[in-house]
Amino acid sequence: MKKFLSCILVAAIAVPAFAQHDANMGIIPVPVSVQKSNGSFVLDKTVVLVSNNPQNQKHSDFLNAFITTKGGFALRESNSVDNTQNAIILTSEGAEQLPAEGYKIAITKNRITVIGKDAGLFYGVQSLMQLLPEQVAGKIAISTAEINDYPRFKYRGLHLDVGRHFFPVSFIKKYIDMMAAYKLNNFHWHLTEDQGWRIEIKKYPKLTSVGGSRNGTIIGRLPGVGTDNEVYKGFYTQNEIKEVVAYATSRYINVVPEIEMPGHASAAIAAYPKLSSFPERDTFIDDKTPWSGSRKGKQVQQTFGVFQDVFAPTEYTFNFLEDVLDEVIALFPSKYIHIGGDESPKDYWKESAFCQEFIKKNNLKDEHGLQSYFIQRMEKYLNSKGRSIIGWDEILEGGLAPNATVMSWRGEKGGIAAAQQFHDVIMTPNSAGLYLDYQQSSSPDEPLTMGGNSPLTKIYAYEPVPASLTPEQQKHIIGVQANVWTEYIETQEKVEYTLIPRLYSLAEVAWSQKERKDFKNFYEERVPSHLSRLDKTGTNYWVPTPIGQEEKVMNGENFNIALKAPAQGAKIYYTLDNYRPSENAHLYQEPIKLNVPKGQKRLLKTIVIMPSGKRSVVTETILNNEAPDVKVNSVK
Repeated sequence: MKKFLSCILVAAIAVPAFAQHDANMGIIPVPVSVQKSNGSFVLDKTVVLVSNNPQNQKHSDFLNAFITTKGGFALRESNSVDNTQNAIILTSEGAEQLPAEGYKIAITKNRITVIGKDAGLFYGVQSLMQLLPEQVAGKIAISTAEINDYPRFKYRGLHLDVGRHFFPVSFIKKYIDMMAAYKLNNFHWHLTEDQGWRIEIKKYPKLTSVGGSRNGTIIGRLPGVGTDNEVYKGFYTQNEIKEVVAYATSRYINVVPEIEMPGHASAAIAAYPKLSSFPERDTFIDDKTPWSGSRKGKQVQQTFGVFQDVFAPTEYTFNFLEDVLDEVIALFPSKYIHIGGDESPKDYWKESAFCQEFIKKNNLKDEHGLQSYFIQRMEKYLNSKGRSIIGWDEILEGGLAPNATVMSWRGEKGGIAAAQQFHDVIMTPNSAGLYLDYQQSSSPDEPLTMGGNSPLTKIYAYEPVPASLTPEQQKHIIGVQANVWTEYIETQEKVEYTLIPRLYSLAEVAWSQKERKDFKNFYEERVPSHLSRLDKTGTNYWVPTPIGQEEKVMNGENFNIALKAPAQGAKIYYTLDNYRPSENAHLYQEPIKLNVPKGQKRLLKTIVIMPSGKRSVVTETILNNEAPDVKVNSVK
């Protein structure tokens, strides 16, 4: 049970009392409906926790452990309760009338009843944990209400790339806990890459002994300023994979493994060179590319990007991949197996006499047709094993495999094309903010990232169902996913920083009904309460900048700037003297009133500091009163 509780308890320790004044009771993602009423249920040690179904006992234990942590007391558990006792009741009776994964919470003066089955009951408990306010005089007073909820999309995904940088099982479990707390249900585990093969395959031990290790990693953004000259390695044993899958399953999360093909195959080819179209050829490494160790033979990549040496479409390769997938299938019960299909250059296939003859022999149009053949052959094999494939939107090129689900990442175009062919689609466009390796603001304080800008506002505004599709085609948009690529994310702390609070936006896009989304309520009421409780834990996160301040030029003479702290207990400090703000700067306590003389400008710099000491990036706003034809770049 201790393993089951883990970090979800940390993720839900203490919602500030002001969350109870919020119309949505502090719940993220926002439920389908919340009807508050006058009155309150008092949670204290006299309350009985009732679960009359053995299958629901784990939910009961989970909730009781949370209450023990939060309130300092445990509830007496029972199979029944009389009408004179105050009780929390977890039940599946009536759950058959709810939508899939749905739940209902009814809070009266003497009862809290959570109705749901399996995942639905689990999500109901998550919401109940979120809405509990702080304890006062040994009691927790909860507003009476009725909450009805169910998800908009059946696929609610979050991805993690462990190929570029590897993370231990303990962190993978924490990652899963964070997903579960916000009702995401598919963990896309990106296990193979040019920079490392991270899953044990017993029939091919060199995949991890050779392919799981690289001799160095570039320093800085591509092309890099050198390498660190340190061997980087790591992989998950099959027992560890089973452990993670079981852990995720207990939280109603499906684990979708990704085995990249035919591209992003450098690590596999380094282990087994015969997989290449040119087995005897050294891995191409430009003379200017920073590199550690030998440049001879097939190498696991130390830099990032797209590489020419991809799987050859030989029987050796196909047999190898079928063997690999056999072991993957045995480890992952997921209906879906992700086979990549993205960023696979055709140069070696064009150069290879074997590949050109293969194209002619099989009446394929070109190298794109060869990729389609490759993907369709692997799909046919997986279908024969009772599984279905997911691929990145490049699998559309040359013809889509018959039963494939498309993950649309290069904008929405691929997803729209697939839905128009009545294929299922998962939307994950980098252009919509769903690539979490992009930075969260334009501040120079942001750490090294892939580039681009994906603030949580951008994610929250995303609508996954294109209006250009017909109603029938729209049904094939089965969900949405955000991706965490780790070229420049080396540590667990940076993953957390990258993820939170954008995870909250993703959850609301994936779960909540479109008409229930309200950014002002989300950002100014609910997010602050979640960040306040998170600040009390050891989890890292991106501290939001002041509410009401924008990174732009404001023109005028007299300014009255009203700001709001983004979390309970946070403080805003500011400067107007061009220096960096800190605790030594002005503490924001009331709107900033400022007169800027004609022909001049001022630079407002702010920083948010949380009770824990965590800090936001510095946000700058230029207050300009220069002539209109003067170009404003910065304040000297």
